[in-house]
Amino acid sequence: MFRETNTRSIVKGISWRVVATTTTIIIVYIFFGRLDLAIAAGLIETVLKVVLYWGHEKIWHKIHWGKKKIEPFNLWFTGLPLSGKSTIADKVYKELEKLHIPIERIDSKDIRELVPNIGYSREDRNRHMLRIAHLIKTLQNNSISTVASFVSPYRESRKAIREMVKNNIVVYLKADIETCKRRDYKGVYEKALRGELENFSGINDVYEEPQHAEIVIDTDTVSADEAASQIVKYVRKHYVK
Repeated sequence: MFRETNTRSIVKGISWRVVATTTTIIIVYIFFGRLDLAIAAGLIETVLKVVLYWGHEKIWHKIHWGKKKIEPFNLWFTGLPLSGKSTIADKVYKELEKLHIPIERIDSKDIRELVPNIGYSREDRNRHMLRIAHLIKTLQNNSISTVASFVSPYRESRKAIREMVKNNIVVYLKADIETCKRRDYKGVYEKALRGELENFSGINDVYEEPQHAEIVIDTDTVSADEAASQIVKYVRKHYVK
């Protein structure tokens, strides 16, 4: 899959203009047999079409008919550690990028690498979620949608996010804890079970299931690709029609 770059588009536009102008020059020369007249006609035609196209675009830019504003939205992925949040959110983000809408990806791992001193207590996590909500709100104020993936185990923080963020779509990736353990390529569940990690959701801390999630997907039975497809369909139906 390739995306057209601005440079390529400009070069294509120039090459087409050269072809069109050359065609005009040839036609005029064939009919009148004068090269000077043919070149003059080609240059005049080029200038006129550039000016007319510019004016045409300016007029249509001011006409609101046929335009549809896309309200920024936030896809909030929540679930137990290793339930598939980052994997599926990444796939969804890549698909939504293809729709050419302003969108950003926010993942818990990346944020914690930037701010490594964030704790894991309930208070620390709730405060951290408010920071993320503020970030998303700022992006939305600039018409940028977001795909965010965080364990976000507590209902009060998810409620606060919903109140702060417009068009918040909670995506609950439901998975049995035994399934999550089998996916544990980092061994974090084993560390939590040995007591080496405190406040680990699902082991020595709670994970409070969302009660009003817009999308619920059981990743025990639904593949990452299928889950991503379902979520993209939801977004296209409700926000990017």
